[in-house]
Amino acid sequence: MRRPRRADARANAPTGASLDFLCFSARDGRLTLLAHPATGRSGRAELPWRALTSARTVTGEARRLAADLMGSVPLWMTHVATLGDGTVHPSDAPLSLIYAAVVAAGTPPPAGLAWANLSALAALPARQRQGADLGLTALRERMDREPIAFRLLDEEFTLSALQAMYELLLGQRLHKASFRRALQAAGIVSPTDSWRSEGRGRPAQLYRYAPPRRRSRRRPVRFDLLG
Repeated sequence: MRRPRRADARANAPTGASLDFLCFSARDGRLTLLAHPATGRSGRAELPWRALTSARTVTGEARRLAADLMGSVPLWMTHVATLGDGTVHPSDAPLSLIYAAVVAAGTPPPAGLAWANLSALAALPARQRQGADLGLTALRERMDREPIAFRLLDEEFTLSALQAMYELLLGQRLHKASFRRALQAAGIVSPTDSWRSEGRGRPAQLYRYAPPRRRSRRRPVRFDLLG
């Protein structure tokens, strides 16, 4: 199988290419992806995309597309790949530049789009389906060193909600005590003075994402090894 071609996100956008926006969120305990429903303009599901016909920078154009759709640029967004292997794309462009982003659970979809379960990816055009697979892989590979799980939550969250988001991304259960020890060792959450009820029992304290002020040479915490 041919490996997807990758491009430096700082490079100028090639003409005749498409820019595809993979926006992940969570709904009802599942990961979802922003898409045009199958009943849309093409009769099949599609990811949001925009034709690139100018020499603007790829990153700048991706940020403009995200802001136009979501109202603001997502807090976490990254270039995933540039695909050009002859697979089908709604634009018929020879190249597609893929950007992935995450937004907090509960974010309403823009008009004309919906949050689709990942099981619906099979209905996407071939190149967009490949890009979505690469985007999901990027989330899982980078979540131990980038604040992806935190960006899927509100600014303040309980530790139980954070663990649930990591489990959702990983697709596996994590040991509660080991997860909290890893958080404490990593020093990436800070308690607030607020509490929230999570059903029966005592209210749970709310936390915020608190990245270290200085870069550490320590290896990132591998939450996927705590199951």
